[in-house]
Formats: sequence, C-alpha cells, structure tokens
Amino acid sequence: MVDEKKVREEYRILTKSLISRKLTITTMESCTAGQIASLITDTEGSSEILKGAFVTYSNEAKIMMGVSRETIEKFSVYSQNTAIEMAKACKEKFSSDIGIGVSGTFGNVDTENSESSTPGKVYFAIAIKDECFPYTLSLPFQESRLMYKLLVAEKIYEKLSFLIYKKYVQPSS
Repeated sequence: MVDEKKVREEYRILTKSLISRKLTITTMESCTAGQIASLITDTEGSSEILKGAFVTYSNEAKIMMGVSRETIEKFSVYSQNTAIEMAKACKEKFSSDIGIGVSGTFGNVDTENSESSTPGKVYFAIAIKDECFPYTLSLPFQESRLMYKLLVAEKIYEKLSFLIYKKYVQPSS
C-alpha cells in the first residue's frame, strides 16, 4: 500500500530541489489526471518552477497538445511512444527544462480506445534537457484510484530524482 504522507513529502523535497536548481517542469497527464502537478504545487514557491500542466484524459486532448494522431493509431494511447510524445510536447509548449508524460489504465480495460489496454499498465516518460527516458509500470491492485495515482507519482518521483541528482547535476568541486 502506498504511504500518501511519504509521497507528499518526497514531492515537497523534489519541488524545493527544482526551485534551488532553477529547473522548470511541465506535465501532461492522462490516467493520473493532474496528480503529479498537484503534488508539485502543494509546496510553496512552486510557481517558480511549474510552468504549466495539461490533463489530457481524451485522445483528442492529447492530439490538441501535440501528440500525433498517427502515434496513437499505430501504437495506441497506452504505449511508451505516446508517453514520450506527451513528455516532449508539454516540455516544448512551455519551453521547460523537464516534461513528464503519463498514460495508462488502472482498473479497467478500455476497449473503446485500445483493445490492448491492460489494467494496471502505465507508461510514463521524462523529457529532460535533450533526452527522453520512457518507463513502463505494471501496478498491483490498489484499493482506490487515488492510491493508483499516488503509486504512479511515487515511481515518477524515484526516476526523476535519479535523473536530476545522478545524471544532470554535477557534484561541486
């Protein structure tokens, strides 16, 4: 089970770190419906680094924000390809340092958008600087949609923290 207090504290630390490093961030979220952006904005001063956030629950919204229709048709809305385009599109729209794209399903099969949707399968990508890192999660059953969102948020926190601290921030001499 996800520890909500722990996830909120992790995002407080992350947001403070982004503020101190002057790294801006943007999100394009589908299944998490703005949970990542909400966790970031729970910390005072987050307006310095959160340039914007999109909740693109429908395919039409994703396309309007820059995800290609061809990608969704070829790979489905539930794919790494779509998550990558979401991360890159939101980063580009706001000229931010970091873009996060999230798509997937929690507890149901979405036969209207993709016969290949798998409950508990989530795809996310982190676009940072000139690179993009895709990830796939297979989530265990959670008791509520909020717990699914918080679990995904925790996994995104882990990957983003690693990228910021290990890959893009050089230790001072």
